Amino acid sequence: MSRHPSVKWAQRSDKIYVTIDLPDAKEVKLKLPDGKFFFSANKDGVPYEFDIELFDKVNVEESKCNIGVRSVVYVIKKVERKWWPRLIKQEGKPPVFLKVDWDKWVDEEDENEMAEMDFDHADFSNLDGDDFDMDDLKEDDFDMDDLKEDEDKIKSEEVESEAEAAETSGSVAEETKA
Repeated sequence: MSRHPSVKWAQRSDKIYVTIDLPDAKEVKLKLPDGKFFFSANKDGVPYEFDIELFDKVNVEESKCNIGVRSVVYVIKKVERKWWPRLIKQEGKPPVFLKVDWDKWVDEEDENEMAEMDFDHADFSNLDGDDFDMDDLKEDDFDMDDLKEDEDKIKSEEVESEAEAAETSGSVAEETKA
């Protein structure tokens, strides 16, 4: 009898991330036919497998898989760019081995904000660094000696304030004795 590995998932509007936590998995087999997801592997001679029916249609050709030492990650491309209410078609409580991957999860609103800040297609060719030259700074633009003098001045003002406060509280104490 086979076991179920721990499976985490997250989504964007255009793709699903499925991470199968199974370190040192051998003989890994993944299939993605007709909106279903099949996984099987062996670890230490013990078979692991699961199959789930995905919520909606996926693009098998554009989906990618990475079999690593610690986990198997599958990035599944959705046919339609939309958010799914759940990973699996079946309503109700999901299988015990299936959990949300909060490390990869992005909310729908956050994805829209991230798209506004997308720098993937930005043109940085005009930022060659020639506009700023450290040698152009004037020598007195920043002086460590001035900074030290400012710090010393603040400290002396604090000491004077503390001394005045001590004298004032001392004279108040003398007046209350008299």
